[in-house]
Parts: sequence; C-alpha cells; structure tokens
Amino acid sequence: MTATPPPYLPGHHLLTGRTAVVTAAAGAGIGGATARRLLEEGARVVISDAHGRRLKEFEAVLAAEFGADRVSALRCDVTDEDQVTALFDHAEQHHGSLDILVNNAGLGGTADVVDMTDEQWNRVLDVTLNGTFRCTRAALRRMKAAGTGGAVVNNASVVGWRAQRGQAHYATAKAGVMALTRCAAVEAAAYGVRVNAVSPSLAMHPHLAKVTTPELLEELTGREAFGRCAEPWEVANVIVFLASGYSSYLTGEVLSVSSQHP
Repeated sequence: MTATPPPYLPGHHLLTGRTAVVTAAAGAGIGGATARRLLEEGARVVISDAHGRRLKEFEAVLAAEFGADRVSALRCDVTDEDQVTALFDHAEQHHGSLDILVNNAGLGGTADVVDMTDEQWNRVLDVTLNGTFRCTRAALRRMKAAGTGGAVVNNASVVGWRAQRGQAHYATAKAGVMALTRCAAVEAAAYGVRVNAVSPSLAMHPHLAKVTTPELLEELTGREAFGRCAEPWEVANVIVFLASGYSSYLTGEVLSVSSQHP
C-alpha cells in the first residue's frame, strides 16, 4: 500500500491535430485535469462548464500555457439543449472538426430515498444522465455526418455498480451512463466511433473537499487499495487512453479506475 502518487507523466503526442470537447472543465477536478492532458497530447480543446467566471479564468490559464489557438471556452449548461447545440457548433466553427467528446458533467448530493424530493432526484438525473445523453447525441450526429470516426468518453462512477447510502439518485444516474455507453457504442461502431467510459471511485479536488465531511473522506479513502484517493490526472490519463488510437479496438467498455469493481 502506498499513499504517495506516482510522478506526473509527460505527453506523447497521442492526439495531435484532433479536436476535443470537455464538459464540466472549469479548472478543478477530473474535467480540468482532462483538458490539460488532452492539450499535452497535442489536441485542440474546447472547455465548457456552467460556471462562466471560473471557465474563463481557466481558459486564460490554458491559453497562456498552450496557445490561444488551441484552447477555447464556451459556457454550457448540459440540461439546456440549445446550449449543448451551441457548444458543438462552436467546436466545429473554431477548430474545424470534432473528434473527441469527454462527458464529465455530473451532479451529486446526499439524501436517503425516504427523504429525497422529486426536485433532488430530477436535478441529479438531468445533469448527470440526461446531460451525458444530450452531449453524446449531439457529438455522434456530427461524427456520423463527418465520416472520419471519433471517440466519446463518459465519466461514470463505481457507485453505478455498488450500493451506497444516500446516493440512490447519483448511483442511478451513473448506472444509466454505463448503459448509455454500451448501447451507443454498438450503434456508433457502424460509422467508426468508439464510446467508452471511466469509472473512478475517489479523485480528490478542492470542490470535493468542500462538500464532503472529513469523516466520509477518511472512510472512502480507507476502501482504496493504494490507501489514498486518486489524483484527478490519474483518471485523465485513462480518459486520454480511451480517446487515443491505443484503444482502437475497444468500445462499449467501462474501465474501473479503482480497485472497487464488484
């Protein structure tokens, strides 16, 4: 067991010349780490998020590091179909193509089923599952029309496989993301697009620390084989693999970035 993360790996130009869209990528967590890793691998990246101020700040950081021609940002609430359409129009208009979609947008919360309101249930499902559906549909329509292949990578969760108290809405949404991944993969294979998902357990970032008690974090960390939570970039590395040619014969899969696959 080790509590020390491994060294950060350099990029290897796996995605040079490709254009990626990443949702929920305003700097913190898996989305921001994924945007950075995609850029390090040579991709052009469109970052989106519902939080406009943080999104623009992160765009400026990435543009300064990787070049303004390779990074753009557009605010997008994935529960709004018009905003989703505008996001993918932006990717094609500003970068000339759409090759990769990373569906990272999701919303959690904690409530027992007997106390959960319709509003809590519907909100989590609409962002986490329906938002993934809306973005996947928009991307696949464009990839199918372009005829040049592509890759969709969804962010699921180990909670989609196992029970956890207070997480019925989130677990249901993430299990739905897994099912959507498998079904979309079967359909998209006909036009050369791969659809896969990652299933992390616990990736630490500042927002998670704010909304989770220290006691729960300690309990969740204790379940991890390495005795620590994942760094967001460790999940991003697997997303890059699924977006790259190294996974050319892999579709419809949900890869557990954890030891907690049931």
